[in-house]
Amino acid sequence: MPATVGALARACHPAPTAAVTALAALVSVAAGHGPGGVVTVTVAVLLGQLSIGWSNDLLDADRDRRVGRSDKPVATGELTVAVLRAALIVAAVLCVVTSAALGLAAGVVHVLLLVGSGWAYNLVLKRTVLSWLPYVVAFGALPAVAWLALDPPTAPPGWTVAVGSLLGLGAHLVNVLPDLEDDAATGIRGLPHRLGARASAVLAVAVLTAGSAVAVLGPGGPVPVWAWVVLAGVVALAVAGLVRAGRAPFRAALVIAVVNVVVLLVRA
Repeated sequence: MPATVGALARACHPAPTAAVTALAALVSVAAGHGPGGVVTVTVAVLLGQLSIGWSNDLLDADRDRRVGRSDKPVATGELTVAVLRAALIVAAVLCVVTSAALGLAAGVVHVLLLVGSGWAYNLVLKRTVLSWLPYVVAFGALPAVAWLALDPPTAPPGWTVAVGSLLGLGAHLVNVLPDLEDDAATGIRGLPHRLGARASAVLAVAVLTAGSAVAVLGPGGPVPVWAWVVLAGVVALAVAGLVRAGRAPFRAALVIAVVNVVVLLVRA
């Protein structure tokens, strides 16, 4: 049993699952939820992310075997398809139930836009030029879930949705970069594959820098001095990353993505 649990944990794409779940918890705090609301939003998002991660590994099992992915428990035989499918079904059902507890508006947005986008990516869109779209929709929907789950439901600040969408596009570009060769070998032709590694990294830096600008300027009113300093630092980091070759743009994009999250939470 411990071995199976560990294999399931690795099959859920733990890094992005943990990152999105933590972001959901922090955004729900920024939106004004009490402890109960934070827990409900966080659990719903966690279950949705588990369903997305497990469905990805289930659908990609044959492709992962062909390219010899030793980090994929199903591809290595450490985890059976039957067990993964059962876990996926349980997570999906509990996700719907928990999402309903958020209220009608928040539940529908979470299931259809956030989780639905992840499934659409896994099923179809990752192979197309529209591979970026599910990320933009899903990350933009995350603040909406948090604000709509308030009592009474409240529309999220528009700038938080914009920052989320830009963060989503940047996350897609950065997330795909390490797997470009394996993906190309098995017929995956999303937007980053068509652009190439260098252009994708440059675009990620540009998009995430734009997200920083929206996070700093979007809330309206006087902009704190620290926010201007952060924005200047992001621009300097972006320029430094773009003028260098190799993995410099990739690393710059990762740092700027973290900065965007922090500024969004502080300014919300």
